[in-house]
Amino acid sequence: MNLRPAAIRAMGRSHRAVYRLTRGRLLGRVAGMPVLLLTTTGRHSGRPRTTPLTYFESGPDLVIVASNGGEDRPPAWWLNLQHDPHARVTIGAQPEEVTARSATGDEYARLWETIVSVHAGYAAYARRTTRPIPVLVLARTNENAPSR
Repeated sequence: MNLRPAAIRAMGRSHRAVYRLTRGRLLGRVAGMPVLLLTTTGRHSGRPRTTPLTYFESGPDLVIVASNGGEDRPPAWWLNLQHDPHARVTIGAQPEEVTARSATGDEYARLWETIVSVHAGYAAYARRTTRPIPVLVLARTNENAPSR
């Protein structure tokens, strides 16, 4: 029995609780990277599902990686975004509405190069799995979203 997915879920629940309680002052960075809370709509339940994720910035957009730690199964949040690309991110205490899309072609290659240069663990995840690891671009949809 593979305990890894259960351990990842438990860590995610704890991380989410601490992040919310401290408004990102604790666990707002992991492995030197900033963390956001991504809230998607469950594709089966229709309920909000929140996951802490590291992210990168690309101009006004946010970039997240659907690596799932190199597991062959994609993360549930990515499947949720495929069903409904509208989501909310919370950075610190600031919620923002976003619309997700998958990076493709040259954009994917450019972003992937940046991602693995910042955190080589993503390259290890890619070697561990047989599935392509999606890179998602989150475009802010709030008119008053802060510029970063």
